[in-house]
Amino acid sequence: MKKAISVFSGGLDCCVATSAFAKDCQIHAITFNYGQKAFKRELKAAKEICAKMNWTHEVIDLPWLSKISTSSLNTDEEIPDVNVEDLDDLEKSGESASSVWVPARNMVFTSIAVSYAESIGAEAIIVGWDKEEAATFPDNSKEFLNKFNELIDVGSPDNIKIEAPAIDLTKEEIVKLGIEVGAPMELSYSCYKGGNKHCGICESCMRRKRAFKQLGVDDLTEYES
Repeated sequence: MKKAISVFSGGLDCCVATSAFAKDCQIHAITFNYGQKAFKRELKAAKEICAKMNWTHEVIDLPWLSKISTSSLNTDEEIPDVNVEDLDDLEKSGESASSVWVPARNMVFTSIAVSYAESIGAEAIIVGWDKEEAATFPDNSKEFLNKFNELIDVGSPDNIKIEAPAIDLTKEEIVKLGIEVGAPMELSYSCYKGGNKHCGICESCMRRKRAFKQLGVDDLTEYES
C-alpha cells in the first residue's frame, strides 16, 4: 500500500476525505497545534478516529503561528455566531470567515505535509478542502489545490500529489460520501469554540448541522444549542 499523509484536525471534512483513501493507503495523520481554542477537543477527536481506523497519528506544534495570528480562533477575540440563513449570504459568511482566518494556515500546513511526505516516502497528501467553504476561504478552493500541486511538481523531486476528494462537494455531499466510505463521522469534531459539546451556533457547527438535516440522516453530534 502506498503511504499518505493526512492533514487531520479531527473535523468532519478531513475525517471523510481520509476515510475515502483508507482502503488503498497507509495513513499517517498529522494534527497541528497553532494555539486554537478547540485544540484539545480536536486532538481528542483525531486520536479517537485514528485509533478506530488504525491510522498512525502525531501532533506538530506551531507556537509561532499563534503569536502572529489575529484570528478569533487563537486569540482572545470572540468567535462569531451565525444564523443558518447567513451561510449562503456571501457578505455575512465572508465577515465570519474574516474573523476566523488564520494567516496562510492551509499554505503552512500543506507545505509541512509535503516535507513530511518526502521524508517518509509518501505519495499522497490528503486534505478536507471543500466547495462550500471555498466560497469564503480561498485556501479551500480548487484553484488553490491545482496551483499547490503545480508547485509540488516544480519544487519537489518526489512524486507527491495533494488529494482532496471533497473539493467539488458541499457539506451535504460530504456527509453522503462519509456514509458511503464508512467514515466515523460521529467521532469528528467541527466546533470552533472547543467545548465538550459542539456549540451549535458558530459557522462550522451550523454548516455541519445543516448538512445532516439536508441529507435527512441521523446526526449523532451533541450540540449545546
